[in-house]
Amino acid sequence: MDEVLIASVLGSTLRVTTPLLFAALAGLLSERSGVVDIGLEGKMLAAAFAAAAVTSVYGSMPLGLLAAVLVACSMSAVHGFACVTHRGDQVVSGVALNMVAAGLTVVLGIAWFNQGGQTPPIAAEQRITGLATRWAEPAAGDWLGSIVGHGLLSHNTLVYLAFALVLVVWFFLERTRPGLRLRAVGENPAMVDAAGVSVPRLRYAALMLNGVLCGLGGAYLTLAQNASFSPNMTAGRGFIALAAMIFGKWRPIPTLLACLLFGFLDAVAIRMQGVTLPAALGGGEVPVQAVQALPYVLTVVLLAGFIGQAVAPKALSRPYVKER
Repeated sequence: MDEVLIASVLGSTLRVTTPLLFAALAGLLSERSGVVDIGLEGKMLAAAFAAAAVTSVYGSMPLGLLAAVLVACSMSAVHGFACVTHRGDQVVSGVALNMVAAGLTVVLGIAWFNQGGQTPPIAAEQRITGLATRWAEPAAGDWLGSIVGHGLLSHNTLVYLAFALVLVVWFFLERTRPGLRLRAVGENPAMVDAAGVSVPRLRYAALMLNGVLCGLGGAYLTLAQNASFSPNMTAGRGFIALAAMIFGKWRPIPTLLACLLFGFLDAVAIRMQGVTLPAALGGGEVPVQAVQALPYVLTVVLLAGFIGQAVAPKALSRPYVKER
């Protein structure tokens, strides 16, 4: 049964990591351009609601994906309007987006579907399912099929897209001219402006890419991981993604490793539910609340203990004022 347990934990790790990775890469692009994005949580939540609502009503998964991306990009545009155009406080704007998304999704869910803020279940044929259905479940005695098949090859398109985007974002930031300009505007916007490149345009572009990734992360929660939307279903994933990005020092590969750490701990915590404590510790089942808090606590402890000091982009959170 070892191969079944290993395959299950491996598969769960990749699935749990996927929305975190979308959000973390979204925050990385935004913050490398100099714009703090505390609103990752709210964007993912609003995108998850939009994807579930549109897919359940119109019966079209592609339309639900499009709605999720459009909603998240709209919220990024609002954030840019407040912080880039009008040079408002970026943290306050992000917190406001989180609050609006948390309240508005519940209000609209109750008004439209009258199910306590939830959306109707999404039909199975409209959900994003795994590519290799033959390995949907691990099999005892089959190491290759369980670990490689179920653990690595049984996931849906969005899982593989999230991990592929790590390399895409790395190549974009390190090897392309637009990526180098985006990095430069987060370090020294005055130099970029002196070179004749628009600082606001670059920051808006980064925020639009941010919105696309947040939209995909939110859509994954309702179209792939769950079958409907429920209030506050992001459960702090946006903030964990923000922490992973910071602990990853605003670089794609270390950010991936930080997201994988949380995904692994969350997968292990799921397997721990219902576990009985030894008699020496009082016996009885481990409290569900302790199990649910475990990945968050361990992620912070491990990352804080083993990751060195993170140095943010120099122009992060600083509105750019063009010199006359």
